Amino acid sequence: MTGRSIAAERHGGAGTPVFPDVRGLATIGAARGGTLFPRGQTDRTSSELTWNWENDTVAVYKTSEFRKGLKVQIDGEPYLMIEMNFVKPGKGNALYKCKLRNLIRNTVIDRTYKGGDSLEAADVEETEAQFLYRQGDTFVFMDSKTFEQYELSADQVGDNWKYLKDGMVCNMVLFNGNPITVTPPNHVVLKVEYCEPGAKGDTATNVTKPVKVETGAEFPAPIFINMGDLIKIDTRTGEYVERVKS
Repeated sequence: MTGRSIAAERHGGAGTPVFPDVRGLATIGAARGGTLFPRGQTDRTSSELTWNWENDTVAVYKTSEFRKGLKVQIDGEPYLMIEMNFVKPGKGNALYKCKLRNLIRNTVIDRTYKGGDSLEAADVEETEAQFLYRQGDTFVFMDSKTFEQYELSADQVGDNWKYLKDGMVCNMVLFNGNPITVTPPNHVVLKVEYCEPGAKGDTATNVTKPVKVETGAEFPAPIFINMGDLIKIDTRTGEYVERVKS
């Protein structure tokens, strides 16, 4: 689901609300056939996702549903399951050894679960958002579909500020309807605002110099780059890719 939060789907969204990653129980109508539980309480025998209709709607993943790519909530924070290994010892319960990446801090944890354990699904979605402007340590983005505006702190944006130009469309991750991270395109083209003059006729790319671009950031670039040049930068590595013709 993109462009809208799960919360929006629950309250007044068009059509029948649909929960993410719900296999076999795609809609609320179908889900009513399952077992309902209060938050934090789960059915240790059912392998289906379960919901609580009387209070806040909660999706729960059982160990039989664990798989790479699952988004879950642990201690109130969203995690992405990046690895899951099933282990069946000679005696005792089956074990599910998981690696999970925190979607806010980007840290990785290892957790082991027994067969029948469960994790709450995380209300996480991705949407396209346009960068509008920066005001001090606050970065303002607008959802490209809903036109809702979001403010992200410098900590949330991280080093990605180096690549942000007005009007740039980025990928934004929302948790419980609030933005937690933003990622620019893999490659961006930036104008060089200042650098030492390039060596005429020297096209070597293995010798670099610092260049300051329009965002205020500095990147290493070949010595033949001059002020006013447009350069392509890989945002995943911060490395110079090529000079772009204007």
